[in-house]
Amino acid sequence: MFRKLILIITIICFFASLPAAITFAAKEKPFIFGLLLVGPYNDRGWSQAHFDGGKYVEKNVPGTQMVYIDKVNPADRPGVTIPQLVDDMVAEGARLIIANSDDMKDGTREAALQHPDIHFIHISGDDVITGKAPKNLANLMGRMEYAKMMAGFAAAMTTQTGKIGYLGPLINEETRRLAVSCYLGAKYAWVNVLKKNPADLKFQVTWIGFWFNIPGVTLDPTQVAQNFFNTGYDVVISGIDTTEAVVVAGQKHREGKKVWSIPYDYIGACEGASDVCLGVPYFNWGPGYVRLIKASMAGSWKSEWLWLGPDWNDINSEKTSTVGFVAGPALADETWLKIDAFIKDLGSGKVNLFKGPMKYQDGRSFLRPGEVASDKKLWYMKQLLQGMDGQSSAK
Repeated sequence: MFRKLILIITIICFFASLPAAITFAAKEKPFIFGLLLVGPYNDRGWSQAHFDGGKYVEKNVPGTQMVYIDKVNPADRPGVTIPQLVDDMVAEGARLIIANSDDMKDGTREAALQHPDIHFIHISGDDVITGKAPKNLANLMGRMEYAKMMAGFAAAMTTQTGKIGYLGPLINEETRRLAVSCYLGAKYAWVNVLKKNPADLKFQVTWIGFWFNIPGVTLDPTQVAQNFFNTGYDVVISGIDTTEAVVVAGQKHREGKKVWSIPYDYIGACEGASDVCLGVPYFNWGPGYVRLIKASMAGSWKSEWLWLGPDWNDINSEKTSTVGFVAGPALADETWLKIDAFIKDLGSGKVNLFKGPMKYQDGRSFLRPGEVASDKKLWYMKQLLQGMDGQSSAK
């Protein structure tokens, strides 16, 4: 009897001494969320920003665990569908799945209908506002338009030739409005700060056909960037998921050319390009992910369309700002002071660059005199604007 009592006491003491994490695991399974990435998880662009957002959730929401599949695109995974990959994640225990590309819209909706007990977040989509989304699907996007305005502003303040190139991905409403935002930021700096003639500012958009290079399918972004720099464009702004523009700018700088670039998506995209990088408009997916994942865990989920903007008190706050702009090493100090003032004016509403009159490339009105663009009108940007060079449609 005495020996049994000693054994029981020993067992009790053992379990009482276990770390909290182990006892939690014994009581409750982790909340697994899945992440489908269109590109490599370490691309220093769009997909890495999402991957880091997932790691932010693991760090800040106790009991969460991420699984991911990257390179989810036709070139890297020919014939593989979004519903198939979702099935694999559900088999791993995923209770919420994030699809991070516009290209995944139809497949994500199909998978959501097949798995009504799983919550889905589709990035950059509009199924909720069009009424196509099932109740277990939400849309999330950042108001990158503001950060792209800052990028355009930096480009116009820096260019010595008045020629700014924009390296675009495929053509759709999102990519048109982001290119337009860059142009409007550049035009504002050119006219209102530098007091120059708007006719002397050249803004060329060249599309490669996808979010990153697919040999034999897209234009080569390295060659497009080279063509810009070889024809007098001294600042190239990237709208693609990867860093070719800033890499080529670095090469041209080493050849003795005065050129600069502005990469996109990922806060660390300037690394290794200190001589030419003017800054980065980037996404911070952590706060939005946390918001929706906590709602899923708490049973308060709802199908909603979230277009989250910067925290104007601190646009680079990791905890609160969905989009931001960080100054690059090659940005002149006096230019940053001008950008900082521009940011304050955007945040206060003193400056609104989406205020008419504005016309599309074909001459049709986009905004009437004094009209401020509604979210819907801005979201469904139909063309580039007058003053911009480049295609508005892939047709």
